[in-house]
Amino acid sequence: MRVCIDFRDLNAATPKDAYPMPIAKTMIDVVAGNEILSLLDGYSGYNQIYIAKNDVLKTAFRCPGALGTYEWVVIPFGLKNVGATYKRTMNLIFHDLIGKFM
Repeated sequence: MRVCIDFRDLNAATPKDAYPMPIAKTMIDVVAGNEILSLLDGYSGYNQIYIAKNDVLKTAFRCPGALGTYEWVVIPFGLKNVGATYKRTMNLIFHDLIGKFM
């Protein structure tokens, strides 16, 4: 099960993170000619990146009925800049390998 929250108001108030995403043609050119190609599955990747403690409250949501109010402590789907945050994190983790092996 994946929880889906309407973050439109929060996204409207959030400045855009213009972290560059890779260009598909460039990525293909980099791996062209290699004998082995491997892929990394970022399974639950967003759920491995913590939200800054002072921003957790901004992600609060209520469930219908008496289930309560909850806050995300890891980045959920639907926030404006999670794609850029995830890409930046992967670049930090794999910086020694980018351009050589990936």
